[in-house]
Amino acid sequence: SLFSWKLNICSKNARHGPVFTQEPSDSIFPMSSGDKLVFINCKAKGNPPPHYRWKVDGRAIDSSSDQSYSLVEGNLLINNPHFINHGGVYQCIATNVFGTIVSREAKVQFAFLQNFSQKPRNTVTVREGQAVVLLCGPPPHYGEIKYSWVFNGNRNFLQQDARRFISQRTGNLYVAKVEALDAGNYTCVVRNMMTNATVFSSPTPVVVRGDVVMGEYEPKIEVQFPDTLYVSKGSSVKLECFALGKNDANVEHLQWTQILKDAHMAIDANLQWECKAIGKPKPKYRWLKNGQPLTTKERVHVEAGRLTISTIRLSDSGMYQCVAENEYGSLYASAELKVVASPPDFTQRPVKKSTVIHRGGEVVLECRPNASPRATISWWRGGELLRTGKREMILEDGTLRIANISKADEGSYTCVARNHFGASSSTGALVVKEPTRIVVPPLSSDASVGQSLVLPCQVSSDSSLSPVFKWFFNGKAIDFSRQEHFEMIGGGFAGDLMVRNIQLRHSGKYVCMVHTDVDTLSAAADLIVRGPPGAPQGLLVTTITDTTAQLSWSSGPDNHSPITMYVVQARTPFSIGWQTVKTVPDSVPGQMMHATVKDLSPWVEYEFRVVAINSVGVGEPSMPSKQIRTKAAAPKVAPVNVSGGGGARGELVITWEPVPEEQQSGEEFGYLVAFRPLGSSTWIKTVLASADVSRYVYRNDSVAPLSRFEATVGVYNSVGEGPFSRIIKVLSADEEPSAAPSRVWAHSISASEIEVYWEPVPPRSSTENIIGYEVLFWEGSSEQREADRVRVTDSTALLSGLKSSTVYLISVRAQNSAGLGPSSPSISVATKKPPPSQPPGAIEWNLTNSKIFLKWDHVKASQNESKVTGYKVVYRQSWHGRTTVLQTNKTSVELGVPYGEDHVIEITALTEGGHGTSSGPIHIPKMSSKFQTFCSLEMIRGRNRQGSGGNEPNPRVML
Repeated sequence: SLFSWKLNICSKNARHGPVFTQEPSDSIFPMSSGDKLVFINCKAKGNPPPHYRWKVDGRAIDSSSDQSYSLVEGNLLINNPHFINHGGVYQCIATNVFGTIVSREAKVQFAFLQNFSQKPRNTVTVREGQAVVLLCGPPPHYGEIKYSWVFNGNRNFLQQDARRFISQRTGNLYVAKVEALDAGNYTCVVRNMMTNATVFSSPTPVVVRGDVVMGEYEPKIEVQFPDTLYVSKGSSVKLECFALGKNDANVEHLQWTQILKDAHMAIDANLQWECKAIGKPKPKYRWLKNGQPLTTKERVHVEAGRLTISTIRLSDSGMYQCVAENEYGSLYASAELKVVASPPDFTQRPVKKSTVIHRGGEVVLECRPNASPRATISWWRGGELLRTGKREMILEDGTLRIANISKADEGSYTCVARNHFGASSSTGALVVKEPTRIVVPPLSSDASVGQSLVLPCQVSSDSSLSPVFKWFFNGKAIDFSRQEHFEMIGGGFAGDLMVRNIQLRHSGKYVCMVHTDVDTLSAAADLIVRGPPGAPQGLLVTTITDTTAQLSWSSGPDNHSPITMYVVQARTPFSIGWQTVKTVPDSVPGQMMHATVKDLSPWVEYEFRVVAINSVGVGEPSMPSKQIRTKAAAPKVAPVNVSGGGGARGELVITWEPVPEEQQSGEEFGYLVAFRPLGSSTWIKTVLASADVSRYVYRNDSVAPLSRFEATVGVYNSVGEGPFSRIIKVLSADEEPSAAPSRVWAHSISASEIEVYWEPVPPRSSTENIIGYEVLFWEGSSEQREADRVRVTDSTALLSGLKSSTVYLISVRAQNSAGLGPSSPSISVATKKPPPSQPPGAIEWNLTNSKIFLKWDHVKASQNESKVTGYKVVYRQSWHGRTTVLQTNKTSVELGVPYGEDHVIEITALTEGGHGTSSGPIHIPKMSSKFQTFCSLEMIRGRNRQGSGGNEPNPRVML
């Protein structure tokens, strides 16, 4: 009703206090989990919704001060928990305006396993036959623990048996009676079942003394359980008990080795049951039926653990038990016998309704009715009773087998089953089809790597059948959805296999299997893939000299194409990658698996590898040989680019290009420098014991400047001397110029530039060579030591970047290979006044057809500025056209320009102090029609038209 609906709405929206819908529960969290977050759940409903607080061990949790805690709705999140800091008893508190409720207390613990101490364990010495206990001493842990022991580092754990026991309460290993084979190292293994963490103790050595054998003694219970054990209902209990000492070898507990199974038997069948048990003393057997003793009588025969009942009847149904017993105990095995009596029945297993077979094949028609006792079987084709003949055979189980099927065998077949409880029949049809034949089978082929080919598989078959093709490669079905190299093409009665981009791994046997509803047949072919050879194996360097190395190897797979030749490659620390090297013989044939590498560099570390080649291509290289160094030899390469000259007075300088390390041929490499005055027969020699030196300076004050010498540079190492370079002619050092340049004069060409001229210094002799001049210049108010310098090769120099209206002192000196000569007397020159800073102003232009008329005010220079001598007008088409420059001493100009183009014009004042300030670009747009355009552009500096203010031009346009 409407009233009840309104009540429901009111009840849903009713305000009420908090009620828990989910409370925290006792939990154990594994510390080794990859998730570093732990959630403790708490949820309550209420209106208004409650807010939550948490306590741990009675202490309120403040998530604002403890960053490891945070609240997600009502749930408590622990970030990076620690088993000590965060284990405890947690309680959730929910509060709204109606009050507060507290949840049940939840004990939160963390499963962990720390490592064993790595301190070595003491050796345990025990006599043979004595009992021993090896202590595990597990590290701190929490959570379920499993103990195991490892003997002598074996991968498998030590197995418990009647002599050895591992306590899962303490981890200790108990050996009831020590044997000589027990000597060795024992390691305790502890695994936390929650975290899956596993730790290993240090091994405990056990030494078994065989000189004194322990006598027999009574067993002593070492591992036992308490007299009273209190446990909660529903929990699991594990009790441990193990005794040390001699086991009674004459007593073994009874154990079944063969038990009974329930039997469902047809009436008149024969039953045989057998049970077997082992134990000491040997057990005896007896049989029970429905709890009553069973003895041999009429159809029942009992013999030890075997029961036989002949021609069973319905009255034989019941529960049977075999009892094995000795003086220490007994075992019972039970089974049920059900005796079934029924007429034949085809309900569950009728004759197959339709069987399709190909002509010439063999068919099997099953007849398997349920019947008890077993039925006698007869077969009928139509109304004809079938008997065993040449082609038809009725088997013992009632199955009809017909061989060499023909079309005449088609029809209906009826199985008739009879026993003394009744008879029944079942009928099925036999359909004969033409057999399937593979008319185009795959043919064995060969192909090269990278090629593609098609293996055909085409059949002829009965038109009513749909053949299904499957391909197998080396015994495994090809999954075409996952194989990019294989594709089945064709369709209908063709299932050809396309193999694309063939690789070496595709060599093997291919089988085409064709399946229809009536037959299955197959055809096979081998595919041989030829490819480049595999890598040669076992490369060895057998003998090495300073320039040769003898190599041997064994061939790798030829990949179905004979190896035609081998190529040897080498690599050194100085080469760029692998390089082909010369060998003896020059071309190594495929049948030869050794060669001598020649023309190697002495005293260089080499690696070698071998590459095989066949008609398909170049194969993979062998693994590199071990790095090996050739023997040392005297150097064979002389220094190149030997030259010299320069230096200070009295010096002879000889230079050369150092010989690369790979050509030094041995240790203790150095240079031999020889020189002599031109015309002398006696060489002056010196030894430089360094491989990196590239310059030698001979000093002798008696050597005249620019004296002619002959020089050559040789090499040597620890083995001997090498060749010398060709003899070159070299001059000794020159002396500094003795005279200063004469007739030095200069003039200022602008406010920032001075040009200087002088007469060249004449050489003292034909061999003296002046290579340049140094110009010194400094302000007249400073010292010469503060001078700036400019070096030039001509007898003129341009000094730029100077201050305007400033006096400069200038001096020049000559330079040759020995150094600088004396300075000329200084001269003084003053730079010109700076150009006006005021740009051209009041610019007016008039554009008519193809002419521009420009006019501007004259630029007046101030007292400290250079006077204006003219103007430069620069104009171009737009911003990218060719620039044209025009100079004039007037304040107006007429320019001829192309019609219909934009123009940019710039005006600058010219003075003897340089160019003045530019007017800036003036953009003159093209005429839209052939009319006159006039513009006045006043250039104003700052606020004052006369230019007393700022620095940037202010255009004002009047059209």
